Amino acid sequence: MKKLRPWIRSATLLLALGLTACPIGIDFDFDRGRATVGGAGATGGGAPGDDLGLLGGDDCDPLVPSVCAFPFPSDVFSEHDATTVTNRRVRFGATSLPRQEGFGGVVDPEMFRDMDGFSAGQAPLAHLPNATVTGLPTQDTISLSLSKDSPTVLIEAETGEPVPHFSELDMTAEFDDDRSFMIRPVVRLKDATRYIVAIRNVVDADGELLAPSPVFGALRDGTAYEHPSVEARRTLYEDIFGRLKAAGYETEDLQLAWDYTTASRENNTRWMLHMRDDALGKVGTVGPQYEVKSVEDDPNPEIKRRIVVEMTVPLYLDKAGPGGVLVFGEDGLPKQNGTAKYEVLIQIPHAATTGTPGHPLQNGHGLLGSKNEGRNGYLAQIANRHNYVVFSVDMVGFAEDDYPTVIDGIIKDFKIFKGVVSRQHQGMINSLLAMRMMLGRFGSDPNVQFAGKSAIDSSEGFYRGDSQGGIFGGTYMALTTDVRRGMLGEPGMSYNLLLSRSVDFEPFFQLMKTQFESYREIQLMLGLVQMMWDRTEPNGYVPYIRTNTLPDTPSHEVLLHVAIGDHQVTPLGAHIMARSLQAKNLSPVNREVWGIPSVAGPFSGSGLVEFSFGLPEAPKTNTPPTGPKEDDPHDKVRVLNASMDQTHKFFEEGIIASYCDGVCDPE
Repeated sequence: MKKLRPWIRSATLLLALGLTACPIGIDFDFDRGRATVGGAGATGGGAPGDDLGLLGGDDCDPLVPSVCAFPFPSDVFSEHDATTVTNRRVRFGATSLPRQEGFGGVVDPEMFRDMDGFSAGQAPLAHLPNATVTGLPTQDTISLSLSKDSPTVLIEAETGEPVPHFSELDMTAEFDDDRSFMIRPVVRLKDATRYIVAIRNVVDADGELLAPSPVFGALRDGTAYEHPSVEARRTLYEDIFGRLKAAGYETEDLQLAWDYTTASRENNTRWMLHMRDDALGKVGTVGPQYEVKSVEDDPNPEIKRRIVVEMTVPLYLDKAGPGGVLVFGEDGLPKQNGTAKYEVLIQIPHAATTGTPGHPLQNGHGLLGSKNEGRNGYLAQIANRHNYVVFSVDMVGFAEDDYPTVIDGIIKDFKIFKGVVSRQHQGMINSLLAMRMMLGRFGSDPNVQFAGKSAIDSSEGFYRGDSQGGIFGGTYMALTTDVRRGMLGEPGMSYNLLLSRSVDFEPFFQLMKTQFESYREIQLMLGLVQMMWDRTEPNGYVPYIRTNTLPDTPSHEVLLHVAIGDHQVTPLGAHIMARSLQAKNLSPVNREVWGIPSVAGPFSGSGLVEFSFGLPEAPKTNTPPTGPKEDDPHDKVRVLNASMDQTHKFFEEGIIASYCDGVCDPE
């Protein structure tokens, strides 16, 4: 195994710190992730590492001897627990996870003990030394993955139903023997469901079949091997091989196979749902109280009045600012810890002051950005062009003031990043409360009265967001009880898929290179992050936007706007989102997308619209586009009249219609 060489690691750290402008010397508490007031938070039972059962007491899985916790995810890193929805609880050994250079210790396995399964948006990972992609299903041959001849297999264990996917090697790695083998589902997997992964017919550069590891070879062939895990897993593998055969797959030529169980919907959503219901119940139909902080008239040609208010909301963190983490009560659910004040930026367009009030339109900002995004640009234009009172809040937990904490999670202690995800819960609740305020008490504020009439039409509100705002907009639209329709610009799920394909991730990736021994460990860490992130990012929520909605939540519809060749958010993530929504691809199309029917407009429901700017598609590898920055179409869709007009039609009538002359090709 080639490690990241020390001199490369040191140089990379300095380079990344320069790229990210991270404040150095900030002292953050390493032991973050959860705080308790008035009782202990929910925790799992039993110390990890005592007995890992099927591994024969070891912390590492010998199926893939080159990486301790590979294959990942795997049910050997969980245990039976009758108190959970899945009857399982994640349990890594004391030394199963990678060592992080920042604090000189193994990533704490206790961080995952409150989870009842693995992410439904995670790519199954393995390491097959000398593997090539020859013959594997690709992004362009997804149908191959559903055939009985596919070299890579992913099926539901209970039904034998195959999961469409493509397979790839980690091309972010610098050395060939450090590339993870990844199976990428192109649909979001089911919650609380056992899956079986199988790999066969993978060849090296000379076209020779790869040999299985000794432990897997012994399990496959029924032969002896001196490792306690082999005999411990005989019964399990009789079941795995039996289910594969029943589904029509031969097992004699398998190079690797394993199983894992996805986390339950409750695992991912119960904290947020509890906070939502508690907070909305406390503020009532009129929304949170607020204090006007500033009023500015005519800040730009589109906006008549810009107002900043501080709303007072229930606080569920141990502190309101960066680094705050959720407070838990004795029931294991987030618990209110007083109140906090957060700013809301509100813009009244000229159009709303001339007799016809405008509906509230909430904007979601980009990566580690702020509520000020677009206020003098596209957002002001949208507001005045179609008469919306636009407003926004900082996405607490992933806003610009969270930046140092995110960096500390990478270079100090991974526990800190769990705290970042924890804090994102408060950010989402703040967004929901801001909409409730705009539809409620704020409509009668003196500052929004013009000629004796409110500029706000509180009969309905809408959501729009771009990039991070489009991504987390998927979560918002699954949770909101006040908004029926939303537009998600440059969206995607899950982060496990998005990050390595984004130019935005490059500085953070450089930092990760300084912290872990191999690129395989980096891929594992991204998978571990995904398990946490499912509690706030759309992978945990999008399947429940339209159907099978969350408790006490109405059905919603969304419009997805995508730029082909996007440098920052790969359209692959939007395609997974669209398939999860059973959305339709508005025809005429720039390209057909597997699993998303092309339908001529106008139509109702949820839809995908892809815009082409004459750029090539993104690379077919897990790497970002390499073209000039000025060619990046990421910010170009939102400023198009066709995009604005189409979105307005969707908001007001629930209809998706084409506003392009033929295909949407503005170049």
